[in-house]
Amino acid sequence: MSAVRPMPPPHTAIFAERVKLMGTEAAFGFGSRIVEVEQSDNARVIRCNLGQPDFPLPDHIARAVIKAIEDGQTTYCDPQGMPELRAALARKIAADRGLEEIDPERVAVFPGARPSIGFAQQTYCEQGDEIIYPTPGYPLYESYIPYVGARRVPIHLREDHGFSLTVDDLEPLITDRTRLIYLNFPSNPTGGVATREQLQALAELILEKTRPNVRVYSDEAYEAITFDGEDHVSIASLPGMADRTIIASAVSKTYAWTGGRVGWAVYPSVAEAKVARNLNINYFASIPPYNQIGTIEALESSESDAAIQMMVDAFQRRRDQVVAGLNEIDGVHCQLPKGAFYAFPNVEGALGRLGAIEAFERLPAEVRSDSSPATLFQLFLLHKYHVATMDRRSFCAKDSEGQHFLRISVATGSKDLAEAVTRIDEASRDEAGFHAFVKSGVQLTL
Repeated sequence: MSAVRPMPPPHTAIFAERVKLMGTEAAFGFGSRIVEVEQSDNARVIRCNLGQPDFPLPDHIARAVIKAIEDGQTTYCDPQGMPELRAALARKIAADRGLEEIDPERVAVFPGARPSIGFAQQTYCEQGDEIIYPTPGYPLYESYIPYVGARRVPIHLREDHGFSLTVDDLEPLITDRTRLIYLNFPSNPTGGVATREQLQALAELILEKTRPNVRVYSDEAYEAITFDGEDHVSIASLPGMADRTIIASAVSKTYAWTGGRVGWAVYPSVAEAKVARNLNINYFASIPPYNQIGTIEALESSESDAAIQMMVDAFQRRRDQVVAGLNEIDGVHCQLPKGAFYAFPNVEGALGRLGAIEAFERLPAEVRSDSSPATLFQLFLLHKYHVATMDRRSFCAKDSEGQHFLRISVATGSKDLAEAVTRIDEASRDEAGFHAFVKSGVQLTL
């Protein structure tokens, strides 16, 4: 008679271990620090941190939402998205990208663009599979990967290559374990825009070197915001890639509607979209129908193009203003982004003049592991100069050491941006103030 196996000791921790594996988006957590500074200093902080257009929701979209609520469109609806919205998305996405007709059953609607990022990892990846993503890049590409047990494989976008993504960057990273490849054009935080030729080369490599079950997740949330006559090109529009690519976008940036929380993805097959539908059922049930009806208006109204163009023109003027101002600061240089609404200056020279790199090296190891010299400068700007920016580390932290950048959102007014650049200049020359700040006892991590 075999011995009875002892029971394992009871689980006594409050949290499951996997919860500790998920990262976050620092830009949202940073908001509470901004409020604390404003309250303690009785001063207004110039917010250049969040990726949120400072324009109101266009009137024609707002009217459509109000009417939908008045018409009683406030109930549950199809978890994959209202059929009318999925049909409208299928038509517009196909037309804008030069694709053949898209079956609306391949479209799934989510509360914003974020869920489809993590859902893709949950859907396609097993333990030990590899996920390739750009860095610096949108932080949620990286933050979810350990949670699903996959392996992070960052593509390092280099400043001296214009933060572009080339075949030479991608090819060495592809292995038999590759399952997902994230692309983001126009890019957050660098503002990079890929040409058709660049995407063609990447597509040919992916088709040649990966298995048919590998998926490209094409994050096109900034698709409408391009400058200097540049056009957005989706990799899904290139030969052979429609069957490999998830096209993802949302209303947040194009229509200045971050609070609408309507995002979508077009999947290569109906079966894949139905998996997303089931995840929606488990997590969200359905998206508010009144916002979906507003999205149909946004997609189809003749008034939308003018509203978008007005916003893009303003962003381009602000981009020119901010980049020119930053490049006048000793120790700062900034490339001219072709899309999105961010500047991404290299502040290494300014950090060197302040002694920030040496000050960082003197910090305790537990602080250094969750900070950087640019983080110290970011916090110095917030607490002493009342300007909110984001550090390089906030845009995928893995292997980001030694990269000294800030992200500055130009989605705020021109007068505020001019003042913000002036304050950054002053802060970059305030060595005594910086060292006093580091010694002040303020939390030096995000």
